[in-house]
Amino acid sequence: MTALNLKTLLAAGALLALNATAQAPAVRVDAAWARATVPGQKGTGAFMTLTAQQSLRLVGVASPVAGVAEIHEMKMEGDVMRMRSIAGLDLPAGKSVALRPGGYHLMLMDLKQPLVKDTQVPMTLRFADAQGKTSEMQLSLPIALVAPAGAASAPAGHGAHKHH
Repeated sequence: MTALNLKTLLAAGALLALNATAQAPAVRVDAAWARATVPGQKGTGAFMTLTAQQSLRLVGVASPVAGVAEIHEMKMEGDVMRMRSIAGLDLPAGKSVALRPGGYHLMLMDLKQPLVKDTQVPMTLRFADAQGKTSEMQLSLPIALVAPAGAASAPAGHGAHKHH
């Protein structure tokens, strides 16, 4: 074998290894969707139910249509509903975790374009396992005005929340 062939094989092996570490572990995604926007609206939510085969942590989200994408939590503090960005969300092995309006969800902010009903939005979810090894999953979410049938939903008015 020539040195060039060996280098080519080693490079191919490195690419295969890189691809293997970049693939997401088994995470089932159900009822995924993102809320449609109107022109000028700069933020919206994305929702889904995640079920990981092994314990993982959702540690990041990205989309080319958003300047900022974050994992958010909404909860009552006294008599005020507060929303805040969180560093990650635990996905216990075999348990479904709902990301829905009024609870945990993904926020797409600084939108570069309106999200139009009946189109799709690309999104990347980033996970970390117990050893800190990260992986990614590519998704394409349908855009809707309201939760599609079978999706977890919550009271209307999610679009009017304030960031604290």
